[in-house]
Amino acid sequence: MSKPLTQAPKTSHKSLLFSEVDLDLDNFRADIAVLGMPYGAAYTPGDYNNDQTNAPTAIRQASDRVIRSPERYDYDIGGPLLQGRTDIRFVDCGDVPADLNDPRAHYARAEEATRKILKGGAMPIILGGDHGITNPILKAYDDQGPLTIVHIDAHLDWRDEVNGVTDGLSSPMRRASELPYVKDMYQIGMRASGSARPEDVEAAAAWGSKVYTAYELHDRGMDAILDEIPDGGNYYITIDADGLDPTCMPAVAGPAPGGVTFLQARKLIHGLVGKGKVVGMDIVEIQPEKDFNKHSCMNAGRLILNLIGASIRAGYFDKNR
Repeated sequence: MSKPLTQAPKTSHKSLLFSEVDLDLDNFRADIAVLGMPYGAAYTPGDYNNDQTNAPTAIRQASDRVIRSPERYDYDIGGPLLQGRTDIRFVDCGDVPADLNDPRAHYARAEEATRKILKGGAMPIILGGDHGITNPILKAYDDQGPLTIVHIDAHLDWRDEVNGVTDGLSSPMRRASELPYVKDMYQIGMRASGSARPEDVEAAAAWGSKVYTAYELHDRGMDAILDEIPDGGNYYITIDADGLDPTCMPAVAGPAPGGVTFLQARKLIHGLVGKGKVVGMDIVEIQPEKDFNKHSCMNAGRLILNLIGASIRAGYFDKNR
């Protein structure tokens, strides 16, 4: 018998938003599936076990702050979490563990786990971990294209390498651009300074990424940006917590004022659900030790709740669709 790809979440809340735990990815069928990916690709030895690795557990632990119980009416989504649908299967597949004897094995396991989730018919929702985790996740979408990447972040994430590591937290958008099935990229919320050099900004522009600073977003509004994203796409949403304003997402390594508001992020999610099909989403780079009153984890959970409720209302999981 092969070794399981994931392990059960380590939290008193056994799953995110009271979902069913299902670790049997070899016989997997579901509509919506949570996967924890705590570990990225470290740039230094100290990065292997930084506080972001605790975020999947912390986000699950905030479940009863996100929604008191799944059957209660929620005004964000116009009904209860699963919209009263008893036929919707919402599961938590646990966390992809690290392997101290093989420091890169978790990337291969994350890719394989995501492939099995997709094969089982589910929309993956990934809990990071740092932003490097988006690299192996996107590799599993090679038969789901063409993909449009919609990226909320304060930072561009187009570095080619850092300390010789090419698939770490500063590189996911450059690596995504190299995937033949990634068609378009929209990057929203850029501000302040990160690891990008001028040549990285030039590389993003040359590839064709559409970059919107936070200030352009605030001046024009999220509706204007949504209007520029083509209808009918397969959208993968990747949210770096520092892309949101620190007033709603304070527990990050590099808080910068002027970020995407919760209302703007919610509008983006609902807008993309209605324009085409959201095929997955990740939320990364929350540092729980900085999360006063679980504020960041709760808001991450609220964004996930909005995706779940909106996608069910849009008919994503209607069996005769």
